[in-house]
Amino acid sequence: MAEKDSKEASKKDFIRNSMLERQGEARIVRKVILITSLAILLLAAATGLGGYFYIKSALEPRDPQNKSLKTIEIPIGSSVTDISTILEEKGIIKNARVFKYYIKFRNEAGFQAGEYKLAAAMPLQEIVESLKQGKVMQQAALKITVPEGKQLVQIAGIIAEHTNEKPEDVLAELNDKSFVKKMQARYPKVLTDEIHSKHVIYPLEGYLYPATYAFAEENPGLEKIISEMLKKTESSLSGYRHAMDEKKYSPHRLLTIASLIEEEAAAKVDRGKIASVFYNRLKAGMPLQTDPTVLYAKGKHQKRVYYKDLEVVSPYNTYKNKGLPPGPIANAGKSSIEAALNPANTNFLYFLATPGGDVLYSVSLDEHNKKKADHITSKN
Repeated sequence: MAEKDSKEASKKDFIRNSMLERQGEARIVRKVILITSLAILLLAAATGLGGYFYIKSALEPRDPQNKSLKTIEIPIGSSVTDISTILEEKGIIKNARVFKYYIKFRNEAGFQAGEYKLAAAMPLQEIVESLKQGKVMQQAALKITVPEGKQLVQIAGIIAEHTNEKPEDVLAELNDKSFVKKMQARYPKVLTDEIHSKHVIYPLEGYLYPATYAFAEENPGLEKIISEMLKKTESSLSGYRHAMDEKKYSPHRLLTIASLIEEEAAAKVDRGKIASVFYNRLKAGMPLQTDPTVLYAKGKHQKRVYYKDLEVVSPYNTYKNKGLPPGPIANAGKSSIEAALNPANTNFLYFLATPGGDVLYSVSLDEHNKKKADHITSKN
């Protein structure tokens, strides 16, 4: 009996010791996990803090005490990356990459080639503003200005006028498949395969950004001229990439919507409201019914659209087809692009441009027709 009790006691001691041992091991494991987790958190915090201070430092003047001016030359055709690299190499900024992201984050554009007097003590924003005041623009051998709202046919005419080419020859080159493919390979982020969609009339329509372009040579060649225009479009759209990704907009979709806004909006018109009408109609499954698409489908410029014009058979005719047209119908400026991304919050489904240049908005067709009778029909 005593031997049995002894065995039972030994068994209990063994179990107890095993439990204590396992508890001890568990405590050690918990300590290891806790210490490891703390180490990881501290490392992440240190990395994040280090990154914060690194960027903060890179955004500060390179040398606040050095106010001596250096002559910096920004060549014609320089990209944001080129400019950033030049400024870092010349000792004006601390970090070219951070400067480039700073420009994109603030959606800065309009940098001009020229000769600048810059100092290492200058804040980044002061440098940015200086870079918009180039002197080479006045000294360029060739300047081509492309206004907002121009169509490819018109832009071909503008280029021809400055290069002694025939408009039809310029237009033919702009639509040449091998030329378009070459431009697409050079700017794939902007020129997606959507430009080759079956019903698109001109692949580069809407992609030649409205701006003034300066060239050092008198005859830079069409390829260089168009390349500069596409580079401008690429740099301009880069500042909207986050908003485009959020809305799942490709450059083609964005520029198509923006072109409709551009063609419908006068100088004093609220583009955000016009954009809201388009989006409200799209959401409601209504045709956009915008006159500029009819004129684009006809390939004509008219002061007004007649009922017979609305019958034109074309994928671009938004009276006959729901949704967006196959592609842009003109080049859009910054304000129209921003309106396409940030439309006003309205419930308008109609707008009416008056002879005086005002735009009247309506929620219902009855309301729209009444305004039409009051402001359009009564004037004729």
